[in-house]
Amino acid sequence: MTISEQQAQRYHENGFLAPVPILGPEEAARYRQRFDGLEARIGRPDAQLKLLDAHLEERFVWEIATHPRILDALEAVIGPDILLLGTHFICKYGEALQPDAFIAWHQDLTYWGLEPPVAITAWYAIDDCDLGNGCMQMIPGSHRSGISEHGKSERVGNMLRINQAVALDPADERRAVDVVLRAGEVSLHDGLVVHGSPPNRSGRRRCGLASKYVPAHVRQVAERSHTRSKAIVVRGEDRQQHFAPLAPPFRQGGSPG
Repeated sequence: MTISEQQAQRYHENGFLAPVPILGPEEAARYRQRFDGLEARIGRPDAQLKLLDAHLEERFVWEIATHPRILDALEAVIGPDILLLGTHFICKYGEALQPDAFIAWHQDLTYWGLEPPVAITAWYAIDDCDLGNGCMQMIPGSHRSGISEHGKSERVGNMLRINQAVALDPADERRAVDVVLRAGEVSLHDGLVVHGSPPNRSGRRRCGLASKYVPAHVRQVAERSHTRSKAIVVRGEDRQQHFAPLAPPFRQGGSPG
């Protein structure tokens, strides 16, 4: 198992768990090189936020999102039947290029329309992530209060798509935990935990792959972007078929599915 029963309990108590080791330094460096190549092909402006569902076309992204150690950790907290709903690269390029870029306090599940509201994000660190380059921050226990009201951020530079933000009082902000990760590690967080990240004040890139998963019993009751989400079974079975099924994009050995 990737995580212990005690770690799974901490996840449920706090709404997140980090760091979870997935790859060693050499393997992590190879995946970083693969991302560097993808970034060079499409350019930094698109690599910043527009790389959605790259696991359907890029084998290395699929390999990260379905890595057995990640799936083992997910199974420990959400059970054996796991669906992958999507992937999203998120990059902050630092003081020289994006001095104000930050991610406001928010919850992932706000606009996903899931019932019950159960989802988990595995955030894989392409680069080393620390407070200096704008690592994620989590508010422990905030997932137990349900979906919070989201307004609009008054700060310039919010990277969230519609500028959404949860207003936190200073006492809650002081409880924030910095999620420091080395390249090759992941953090797991509940779709209801309030989280965000400050600007990258360094000269280093901060990039990660956010992969979102649900247990197979979850269904979508409110359509997002007027379409029904598609899902790939990455472990176990999907007996309920609540989501439009999607075949795995790659077969064993690397050829397209």
